[in-house]
Amino acid sequence: MLQFFRNFFSSRFGAFFAIALLILIALAFASGDVANTGSFGGIAGGDRAATVGGKRIDTSTLSQAATSTLERVKENDPTMSMKAFLANDGLDQVLDDLTDRMAIAVFGEEHGIVAGDRLVDSEIAQMPAFRGPDGKFSEELFRQMMQQRGMGEQLVREDLRQGLIARQVMVPASIGAAMPKSMAKRYAALLTEKRSGEIALLPAMLFAAKDKPTDDQVTKFYQANQDDFIRPERRIIRYATFGEDILQDIPEPTEAEIAFRYNADKANYAASEKRRITQLIVPTEAAAQAVVAEIAKGGSLESSAKAKGLAANSLEFFSRAELAGQTSKSFADAVFAASSGSLAKPASSGLGWHVARVDEIRRKPGRSLDQVREELTGTIREEKQRVALTEQLERIEDSFDDGESLSDVAETLGAELKLSKPVTADGQVYLSRTETVPAQLRPVLDTAFTMEQEEPQLAEVERGKTFAIFEVTEIAASAAAPLDEIKDAVTAAYVLENASAQAKLSARKVQQEVVGGKTLGQALATLKRRLPPVQKVTMSRSQLSELQRQRQQVPPPVALMFNMAAGTTKVQPAPNGQGWFIVSLRDITPGKVADDNPIIATAQAELGRVTGQEYTDALGRAIRNQVGVERNEDGIRTVREQLGGGS
Repeated sequence: MLQFFRNFFSSRFGAFFAIALLILIALAFASGDVANTGSFGGIAGGDRAATVGGKRIDTSTLSQAATSTLERVKENDPTMSMKAFLANDGLDQVLDDLTDRMAIAVFGEEHGIVAGDRLVDSEIAQMPAFRGPDGKFSEELFRQMMQQRGMGEQLVREDLRQGLIARQVMVPASIGAAMPKSMAKRYAALLTEKRSGEIALLPAMLFAAKDKPTDDQVTKFYQANQDDFIRPERRIIRYATFGEDILQDIPEPTEAEIAFRYNADKANYAASEKRRITQLIVPTEAAAQAVVAEIAKGGSLESSAKAKGLAANSLEFFSRAELAGQTSKSFADAVFAASSGSLAKPASSGLGWHVARVDEIRRKPGRSLDQVREELTGTIREEKQRVALTEQLERIEDSFDDGESLSDVAETLGAELKLSKPVTADGQVYLSRTETVPAQLRPVLDTAFTMEQEEPQLAEVERGKTFAIFEVTEIAASAAAPLDEIKDAVTAAYVLENASAQAKLSARKVQQEVVGGKTLGQALATLKRRLPPVQKVTMSRSQLSELQRQRQQVPPPVALMFNMAAGTTKVQPAPNGQGWFIVSLRDITPGKVADDNPIIATAQAELGRVTGQEYTDALGRAIRNQVGVERNEDGIRTVREQLGGGS
């Protein structure tokens, strides 16, 4: 559940630029309720969360950044809650990134690195969020979004300025980083080395206590580990769906309406002719006549063009007016005077002289009112239905605005109200592994998880066809589930944790006996338990790399084998506390790479990128130490409590 959140902060290099450049604007625009931070308890804009080189990071800024970061995480994991975010040190991660960004900006300013207003303007103009329908920057849209998000322009510009300074400071640190060929050769040789060893698994439940835990033990375990039992927010939604079936007494198209529409669109029903041609454009009339003469002797337009180093091109089905608009009237007249398969008389335009062959003629006869009556009747009927439906939707919205209840509106529509089961933001029915929300509810789910209770809304389910009216009737906030609801799960977790602890002690014992000279099999036998057989593993590093490249799951103990010294034995926990691995690496067969092997150049490039990232990380740490960062734990604690609902 928290994997995306962990990955989000995994790269320090990425964090410098993801957060250094537009953290507040990029994150705040993702937040659906940034404006609310303006009334952030008793600390809005007042207390500081940290001081960086004499500059403050206010608690309101930290709160806003944390809320926005959570919204980004929820794009990949909709069930993520603020409580879970805080429980996994999300607030500290956000604050670290904010302080890193400000420290770099302060350092840059002290050394004369600036970002002027025009550069900031350029960055704003390039943001997709502020582009209008024409794809260009819209100042009106920019102002609207600032107002909607409760953000001042100065705040956005200052954040952009700091981000641009950070880029100027940090990017050069990674440019040109290189690794000597000798070291790259050693690295390349590692890719061909082979390792052999043995892996044993001690399943935790084989070491579980025989006695059932007492209620007191389970209760104390639950109280100490409540964060592990946080349940996502869930909501119950009452809804009804409807379509054009709610429309009644829509009048049929009249003869007058049909005749009016026919006359209004008469050009669409008139006879038409379009032609597809292949043409060659030459500079003079003499050159055009020469091409005609060559074709008359048995050549083709294409071959004549090729002989002159030119190319004939095709024009797809133009009307006379369309062709005249793109070339000239004389050329269009010539083309439409020629028969299919023949050359048109050469004619000039602003581009030169055209020699054209008529490849195909497509004629469309005119149609009378009687011939299109049925078509027009259907079109007008559909338009009347759309208008009637739009008016009905407007009446529904007006009814909600006037305070009418969902039940009253549903009764007026003759629509049946339904009640969903408790669902989470990802559409899953709470406590069910297989059941999800009905299909007609899924399009409105995002909105439903931002609504207050009993505030009915209208939404489109299937474009232009199906609509829904809905409201949230019950909200269960994200929190640790009551013990009596999950006692079996807590008991199982308690048993597993204690069993895993016993398995770890046994794994350590086996490790010591292997170090003392026993084989892994002999050491396991001393435990006197029926354990899974020892697995012998032989793998090259190139095979490991291929698995990683294909994004296949590499077993943790196999990965550990490639981080051990030959002749050593290590202990490693299995995922989710399910047991313990004992990994014994017998030997390493070194790889060999010739001096002219191209893999060395590839290794140099890869190590250069890694080195550049290390330089950037080191520079960031040095800047932070030089500028000075002081955390205000009281302010941070207040933010955490406010975001967590006082918990």
